[in-house]
Amino acid sequence: MGKPCYLPSVFKSLGGRYKRIRKRCKSKPNASIYALKKAYLHELEKLSRAGLIELFYGDESRVSSEGYVPYGWQFPDEEVAVYVEKGHWVNIWGLISRQNKCHWATTERTITGQFVMEKLDKLSLSLVKETFVVLDNASVHHAKLLQDRLAIWQQRGLFVFFLPTYSPHLNIAETMWRKLKMEWLVAEDYLEKDSLLYAVNRCMATIGTHLNINFSPFNAN
Repeated sequence: MGKPCYLPSVFKSLGGRYKRIRKRCKSKPNASIYALKKAYLHELEKLSRAGLIELFYGDESRVSSEGYVPYGWQFPDEEVAVYVEKGHWVNIWGLISRQNKCHWATTERTITGQFVMEKLDKLSLSLVKETFVVLDNASVHHAKLLQDRLAIWQQRGLFVFFLPTYSPHLNIAETMWRKLKMEWLVAEDYLEKDSLLYAVNRCMATIGTHLNINFSPFNAN
């Protein structure tokens, strides 16, 4: 009788790795536009590593009081649960660099083009070197009032770069949201509206000091 087959060992011997399965958009970006924009983003990454520019990736997210704790340890005779309070959430606007520099703001209101414009306008007045902000193609990022500010921001040294469509995997801000919801927030943070708001603000405020993300290098291929 042969030895039992331990599948993880087999997978590892074939070069496999146990890792999170990423979500990807079902639709595909235009291949030529995708290649062009990715090449441009690669150049921005090189300038950032050389210290010649600041490079941030921006996005919005929502943390709901219904909780986001998909896994956890549970022992015999112990009930593990996330107690929810429906109807409350925190919306977050955030910019993150691979060096864990972070600009952020929270609100209990809907994040609009006006909100994004105000945050980028504030950033444009505090720059010490040319800064590029990478955004996806959400409608709030293409609002007319943002488009009307682009020329002014460029004069101040702030430039907005839009990712190719259907390419969330290029935006490292997605990693920040995943870390926040799956690792940094704990079950007790969701108990009440105020505790959730405090916990989200506490986490965002300590990115780059107590909380750091080891981002993977930019994949130019």
